[in-house]
Amino acid sequence: MLINKLPLVSVVVPSYNHENYVQETIKSIISQIYENIELIIIDDGSTDSTYEKILEMESLCKERFVNVIFKKQENQGIGSTCNKLINLSSGDYIYYIASDDLAKADAIKDEVLFLQKNSDYALVVGDNEIIDDNGKVSYWDKFRNITYNQDKAYYKTFADFLKIKQLKNNFGTYLYLYRGNHIPNGYLVRKSIYDKTGLYNKNAPLEDWFMNLQIAKYAKIKYLDKVLFSYRWHQNNTIKHSEKIQKLYDLTFQYENILLAKTDFRCVNKEVLNCFLYGKLTKRLILLYKIIELRRYKKNRVKMWVLHLLGLDFIICKKIL
Repeated sequence: MLINKLPLVSVVVPSYNHENYVQETIKSIISQIYENIELIIIDDGSTDSTYEKILEMESLCKERFVNVIFKKQENQGIGSTCNKLINLSSGDYIYYIASDDLAKADAIKDEVLFLQKNSDYALVVGDNEIIDDNGKVSYWDKFRNITYNQDKAYYKTFADFLKIKQLKNNFGTYLYLYRGNHIPNGYLVRKSIYDKTGLYNKNAPLEDWFMNLQIAKYAKIKYLDKVLFSYRWHQNNTIKHSEKIQKLYDLTFQYENILLAKTDFRCVNKEVLNCFLYGKLTKRLILLYKIIELRRYKKNRVKMWVLHLLGLDFIICKKIL
């Protein structure tokens, strides 16, 4: 098939301090079976030689891709960088990859094929194998420490850790994403969905979860049960900093609730409305529980039911044993 008859895919890479890995990442895109690709990389203020390593690949990339854009900027954060990458892209689809991860050779081909055949889906992703600093396939124990013994591994792939198979048809639905992100890495997005969702927002610092929530409001998300990506697990992974991630999660969750309160539910999936109503009901029940509470007491052979209402206590039933 001729390249110009294939949809253009924009592979976007936000890079930061990955001098030891970024060339491997680029090579994994060069090796894609799918042909019609443009490559866009923005280095977000790396303090090592990441950008120099990227530039070393420029001539090879210009031979392989229909368009190549390499830029360097002062550090602005992942959300702002992704917005710039999206705005620079010309493709029908956008493929996201971090500058230390790897894409399997058939990743883009398989994901484009799915979205081409399923117009009601806007995001598709496959499973992730885990690799170490040196690119060796590895696994996680129960505490997400690297192990190389597959028989003793608690999580063999990222999908195992995310419990994706347990989600079944609930994968990628807004209600389940609202509870927490479960989308692996290496996903392909239909670019036109951003006309509905808007781009990344600084008020939602857990940017991947936030954007997945927005996409789920308007379209379906698909998981392909096949390893299409290599997720590198090393000492610099952001996800390892649990306290920081929790703060980012809380801020993102708060902002998403603000957006829900402003959402026009005539334009989104019905389950988004159900999730909103569920959240409102839960808050009201908690408030009601704090105002009205019925308790049972038993002391010194006396059993009674007491109603606590607005700071006042009313004995409903009293019995001497």
